[in-house]
Amino acid sequence: MKEKKDHLPLRLIIGVLIGMGVGFVSNAAVMEVILTAKNLLSSLISFCVPLIIIGFIAPSITRLKSNASRLLGLALLLAYSSSVGAALFSMAAGYALIPNLTVSQSAEAARKLPDVLFQLEITPIMSVMAALLFAVLIGLAATWTKAETITQVLEEFQKIVLAIVTRVVIPILPVFIACTFASLAYEGAITKQLPVFLIVIVIVMIGHYIWLAFLYGLAGIYAKKNPLEVVRHYGPAYLTAVGTMSSAATLAVALKCAGKSRVLRSDLVDFGIPLFANIHLCGSVLTEVFFVMTVSMVLTGTLPALGSMVLFCVLLGVFAVGAPGVPGGTVMASLGLISTVLGFTDTGLGLMMTIFALQDSFGTACNVTGDGALTLILTGYAEKHGIQAQTPVE
Repeated sequence: MKEKKDHLPLRLIIGVLIGMGVGFVSNAAVMEVILTAKNLLSSLISFCVPLIIIGFIAPSITRLKSNASRLLGLALLLAYSSSVGAALFSMAAGYALIPNLTVSQSAEAARKLPDVLFQLEITPIMSVMAALLFAVLIGLAATWTKAETITQVLEEFQKIVLAIVTRVVIPILPVFIACTFASLAYEGAITKQLPVFLIVIVIVMIGHYIWLAFLYGLAGIYAKKNPLEVVRHYGPAYLTAVGTMSSAATLAVALKCAGKSRVLRSDLVDFGIPLFANIHLCGSVLTEVFFVMTVSMVLTGTLPALGSMVLFCVLLGVFAVGAPGVPGGTVMASLGLISTVLGFTDTGLGLMMTIFALQDSFGTACNVTGDGALTLILTGYAEKHGIQAQTPVE
């Protein structure tokens, strides 16, 4: 995944600026074209995501041989622990800070986006979670049965998927991000809705950085490696996540960034990054917990009971593992949990989804960046337990 010169960060920033500029000055007719292009690109990226998951996770598991089951179990434990830890941290901050804030009691209505010119749905071959389960089962089964032919096929398939990523997915990402920010600027989410919850959003973003610092610090101590050698490569992935609001859509760039680190094993990058992109949503969980407490204060004037919040955090970690890595995936997967455990009405759910949408991009960026820390822990675990690095089969 190496190129002569990587201009991706610059292209992403240009895409954001152009998108915002176009969105501010566009009329409904222009936005119809932009939204149509956005939907087409989104469908194309979504179609490629299951292929990326299968192409990277399955052959990575076969290279781990007898250690595959052990590392998979560790990865699940790490993802769940990080999500629940982030939720409890956010809960504690909410009880300490929200009562002292003057929270706006209404979100300013956004300008309605026009309809798209036409809808061309490119249905993925399977859902993200189905692809994840398929990749894990095929990889483990090929390892258990020592299926050399299937192992070779998976290695070839990974090369094919890598070509799709470098020649299709990454080149269209800046355009997709530009379209996304154009729609946000047009409907007024950037200039109208954001200031309403500015204080809350800033607090949550600070929480993201604190949690990332904790994860990387812990990973560096455990692996006995410099975590900055991982973080410093994650700029393009962070920007892509901010623009796409999707861990799944950011997967190609995240693999590219993590692959540049000298302290991460390449076989564990190919295994961990696609896996964590779908099961590790610490930033989204941290955001959701703080926002449900904020919405509760807005609608009822009180915060949820401590017992209810603890139960909500513990269960939300489970929902996060199964939530799709798409925009709003975490809050959409947990709407039932919010209504049953915290007693939110339709009004509360609607307001929750509105506020969450404003912060979703930064929560996703935290998710993606945090994956590097968990992969560093996997690397440290493999080295401590003598799990040898495996190279692709030629």
